[in-house]
Amino acid sequence: MVKSQLQTLIELTENELDTAAKNLGRMIKARDQANEQLTMLIQYRSDYELRLQQNAKQGLTVAQYANFQGFIGKLDEAIEGQKKLIVDAEYRVKTATQQWQEFEKKRLSYEVLNKKNIKQEQVRDNRRDQKQTDEAANRKLFYKS
Repeated sequence: MVKSQLQTLIELTENELDTAAKNLGRMIKARDQANEQLTMLIQYRSDYELRLQQNAKQGLTVAQYANFQGFIGKLDEAIEGQKKLIVDAEYRVKTATQQWQEFEKKRLSYEVLNKKNIKQEQVRDNRRDQKQTDEAANRKLFYKS
């Protein structure tokens, strides 16, 4: 009965571990997407700044220059916002990793207990078998005499 209860605990923990692993995968994917988005924003800002420099060589009105600078400012804000999202995503990955590790540790603990129970059962079975063999040999000797 202990064995089946322990096996049930192992199965439940494996389900929790599977759920935690899937969650960790989602968190890693979200973090990677946030990093890709940041890279794209930085590249777009760089391209736009290059465009500003090229247009400035040809001559810009004050209004055009202000529009360029305003848009670059908005890109800078978006970049900073994206960096904050990445920090949050990193935290979520760390938390999901810790959760997965806790479930894995729990599963391994149950596995160790299960193996210990199996070994104890084997020892009991071996002792019982040896006792039966000894009794059979004693009976054989007793009836032979």
